[in-house]
Amino acid sequence: MPDPHLIQFPKLGAPEIGYISVTEQRALLPFEVQRVFWTYYTPESIVRGRHAHHATEQVLVAAAGRITVTTELADGTMQSFRLEDPNVGLYVPPHAWHTMQYSHSAVQLVLASAPFREEDYIRDYDEFRRIWQGR
Repeated sequence: MPDPHLIQFPKLGAPEIGYISVTEQRALLPFEVQRVFWTYYTPESIVRGRHAHHATEQVLVAAAGRITVTTELADGTMQSFRLEDPNVGLYVPPHAWHTMQYSHSAVQLVLASAPFREEDYIRDYDEFRRIWQGR
């Protein structure tokens, strides 16, 4: 499974008419989308996420505003990504602990590989390290 990385979606259009970005199933996404959700009006002082997944893969897109995403792998490798272009997504694999901070106007669109299941979430950091370090 790949590490966290940016995905560049096509940006079609022009400044005078606006833009559209699009992808077809599996064209740029490394999984079939099973769930779509979005977050918005998150206060800038709030850090969301603080979890990893057992199986779910995600692509995060800042549809509006700015989102700073920090990922950490079980070996301690950390990366920080600044999402602020709606034609750029961040692939987050299940083995990545991740946190997000938002500008007040941010709208985050999330494409996920699986429907919501609470048992897929790893919300305890020590458990995340224990589960993923051995793989």
